[in-house]
Amino acid sequence: MKELLNFLETSYSCYQATENARACLLQNGFTELCEQEPWTLTDGGKYFVTRGGSALIAFCVGDAAGGFKIAASHTDSPALKLKSAPALSDAHYTRLNTEQYGGGLYYSYFDRPLRIAGRVIRERGNMLVSEPYVSDFLVSLPSLAIHLNRDANTGFKPDKQTDLPLLCLGARDFSDIVRDAVDFDLFAACAEKPYLWGVDGELLSAPRIDNLASVCASLTALTEGGTGMRVVACLDGEEVGSLTRQGADSDFLSSILTRIATAQGLDAQAYSLALSRSFCLSLDGAQGFHPDHPEKYDPQERAYLGKGVALKRHAGGAYTTDAFSAAAVRKLFALADAPLQSFYNHSDMRSGSTLGAISLSHVSVLCADLGIPQLAMHSAVETMACSDYAALVAGLKSFFTREIRVRQMEIEIK
Repeated sequence: MKELLNFLETSYSCYQATENARACLLQNGFTELCEQEPWTLTDGGKYFVTRGGSALIAFCVGDAAGGFKIAASHTDSPALKLKSAPALSDAHYTRLNTEQYGGGLYYSYFDRPLRIAGRVIRERGNMLVSEPYVSDFLVSLPSLAIHLNRDANTGFKPDKQTDLPLLCLGARDFSDIVRDAVDFDLFAACAEKPYLWGVDGELLSAPRIDNLASVCASLTALTEGGTGMRVVACLDGEEVGSLTRQGADSDFLSSILTRIATAQGLDAQAYSLALSRSFCLSLDGAQGFHPDHPEKYDPQERAYLGKGVALKRHAGGAYTTDAFSAAAVRKLFALADAPLQSFYNHSDMRSGSTLGAISLSHVSVLCADLGIPQLAMHSAVETMACSDYAALVAGLKSFFTREIRVRQMEIEIK
């Protein structure tokens, strides 16, 4: 749990999340590869590659011909993204000109500590270099006093252009703050520290639980060993549709799997066979049951905090789980003695989407969607049960350590 708390606290954006994942892998004996260079892989080797500084794919080399075991999650979360000339100054204040990144509960960002984080592009000789950036100061988004907004408690909708974070008193040039930057991708991200609460400390609240808890769990399971060809894909852009160079709707995952197969001498037919024998777990948060609003949930198959990981299903295909993949996940979690529960949306409610269905358009493999139940999903601070995180780690360890053989109408797990 200590590793998760630190990961959530310091991964202010997808760039810090990827850098923290990179540091974790290097510490655990993984070798970093470059996507622009040829690869030589050794049996039993542990490797990872990044793209764009905001996405990462790690893998442990086994027999790719037997199929890939893939755990996929995403590194990005809702935040306020800075525009390229963000300083809006008058003689009294300087505000940050931002736009909303992802579908956040943006009223929750008011009156909280925010930190500027992301990446900057700097010139180093003849090179343009992307570097992670985290400000050493905080900013905030102040609410308008109730005296001037009497209807705030009956209906408040943030104005995307008017309600902006306050940077400082007086006029300030932003280039003085992010020095020598040619350009940047920066966010005003929530800087609240994670905290445990509840009578027994059973609940965890923190920014970016969706979906960095899944990222951290998958990395933890991968670094603790296993069998076969094991892959962890931490992709970017899910909160805005995955249409990025390093998102689930890109060639990042398919390209890396192809290169692994090629390095093992598999031809196109053998690679196609390997995909048919593969299994992917799409990891993303589930809408946890809120006791104040039972009318928003399915009357029976709800995801309760503290009752285990949610196995998510949807008739319209928003989630990839079918009976075959669901049965396999149930067995894997049962073998790990890890609790698992079933989740469906209320039939009149629009379902959320995950990267699983999007990635299947590029890498067509057996897949299931599952994740940790959360309250206040997409809020500046979200909440989950600590025991559900432990259940996810245990289930992923079972996934990576068991032998899984996928055939047309059967799957063997031992």
